[in-house]
Amino acid sequence: MDDVIIIGGAITGSSIAYHLARDGRAGRVTVIERDPTYELASTPRSLGGVRRQFSLAENVLMSHYNLEVYTTFEALMAVDGEAAPIDHRRQGYLFLASGQEQVRVLEENRRIQRELGVTSVEVLEASEIKARFPSLNVDDIDAGSFGAEDGWIDPYSALQGFRRKAKSLGVEYVADEVVAIERGAGGVEAVRLASGARRQADVFVCAAGAWSAAVAAMIGMALPVEPVRRNVYFFEIRGTLEPLPLTIDPTGLYFRPEGAGYVCGRSKADEPAGVNFEVDYEWFEADVWPKLAHRVPAFEALKPGRAWAGLYDLNRLDENLIIGPWEGACDNFYIACGFSGHGLQQAPSVGRAMAELILDGGYVTLDLSRMSYRRVIDNAPLHESGIV
Repeated sequence: MDDVIIIGGAITGSSIAYHLARDGRAGRVTVIERDPTYELASTPRSLGGVRRQFSLAENVLMSHYNLEVYTTFEALMAVDGEAAPIDHRRQGYLFLASGQEQVRVLEENRRIQRELGVTSVEVLEASEIKARFPSLNVDDIDAGSFGAEDGWIDPYSALQGFRRKAKSLGVEYVADEVVAIERGAGGVEAVRLASGARRQADVFVCAAGAWSAAVAAMIGMALPVEPVRRNVYFFEIRGTLEPLPLTIDPTGLYFRPEGAGYVCGRSKADEPAGVNFEVDYEWFEADVWPKLAHRVPAFEALKPGRAWAGLYDLNRLDENLIIGPWEGACDNFYIACGFSGHGLQQAPSVGRAMAELILDGGYVTLDLSRMSYRRVIDNAPLHESGIV
């Protein structure tokens, strides 16, 4: 019998497993992952962004620990003297604003960030942005919020780093799929796997990303989380530009350097929910490319390269994390999902928080009570301000 079973072994599940095992009090921790290659997992298909620029206090405060972990990841996740590099590039995040209201939001967010200990974010006027990043067209931009400590990491390496370290600490990884959850009077009692196996435990954690709602539905828990496709495109250009930050346009367009080229994308407001890994090349031609060429004129003559699609675990309530037990209904069933694109960067803090909930009965280092399932029941969303 297990002490803790985690359903989903990508970066969130592996971070939870690592933090539980590191503590030493968790007992036998088992992670059940149906795809040990992580071919369709959201983590390896993400941009790998790690930032401190948020407006919700919880998200800002989580960024302290997230940055600490990713800055020291290579040594922290080393196993038997073998380091765990993640190619951490602190090249900055730049949120561009157009119009007085967007500028006001950036300034208010900076005030909140500074009150919560983030001093590296500055709001720049258009002329200052142009001086730092001359390749950007800022004719229709009034200001920008730049975070010098922000940047990106290699997502797959981070996932494997957490997984490998967790295994070195005694966590068992089982390549199988949960197909049913047995619930009794005292809560969840066991999971049944596609292989026919039955696994019992004291505590169960759902960290299944875009598939979390389907897992929770097995015990009758309704989550406002859906899989939604996100297209990412790689391209190259002639010549060389100055080192650009991960830039987010007022239109929702985003781009950043990647190897010899750049990666970019823009979410579609009318993208239907569902598991879809087909790349929308027409969207790039009709929408993304023109916006790239407008913001960076040198991108007009880009050479398209490979592209891929991944899945957001989109929280339809407010696009923020849902974490904690199903209190009052099934107290030994915990969830960590609904990140809506923030999963990789928040995985360290979520792993620590879940370990505290399970082992200490409550939050110790950072109170994430407002992010619980209670706000779903109460229909009380917690929204970020500005472009996220």
